[in-house]
Amino acid sequence: MNQRFIVGSVAFIALCAGIVGALYIAPPSDGPVASPQYFQSYPEPRAVEPFSLTDNKGNPFNKKRLFGQWSLVFVGYTFCPDICPTTMAELNGIYPQLKAIGGTNPIRVVFVSIDPNRDSVERLDEYVSYFNSDFLAVTGEHKELFPFVRNLGMMYAIAESTDNPNYLVDHSASVVLVDPQARVIGRFKPKREPGKLSISDPQEILADMPIIISK
Repeated sequence: MNQRFIVGSVAFIALCAGIVGALYIAPPSDGPVASPQYFQSYPEPRAVEPFSLTDNKGNPFNKKRLFGQWSLVFVGYTFCPDICPTTMAELNGIYPQLKAIGGTNPIRVVFVSIDPNRDSVERLDEYVSYFNSDFLAVTGEHKELFPFVRNLGMMYAIAESTDNPNYLVDHSASVVLVDPQARVIGRFKPKREPGKLSISDPQEILADMPIIISK
């Protein structure tokens, strides 16, 4: 057999083997795509239905204002004795790092008061500004609030008669994420541990947000 033919055949086989190895054996150059470790995605993104609320500056807050940014939404009320102020303080603690993530669409925190009877616009402004002046607080009538909160995948209920000035309001403690297309995509759910407040872990939010935004 012609020696040149044999050498050429060996070279061709080696080339083919190299191509196969590059395609099927060598790992992708960009590495595996990371997935959020703590974020609980909803099975499908859920479009936010039209709503009409008021923010802590007295301006209308509606679906249009959800577009173009990532919204970390938390439901509560200013008279809440524990979960609400703790969650707001924790979100404030990681907010500089959240803003530093970058990307086309900024991240903001939206506090939804489900206690319009006591939470006036002025009180909401004072409350949210105490934690961070960049945070937004919104509220409205229950006929607007209830379907909006339910649309987010959360709930609330006034636990006792409002004749008692110190009445409590039961509410979800998760932090829900709305994407720049005004779609609810999932939540950061609190861990329930004996002797501890059930609040969303800020470090888990901080760990997963860059991954979620990059997708």
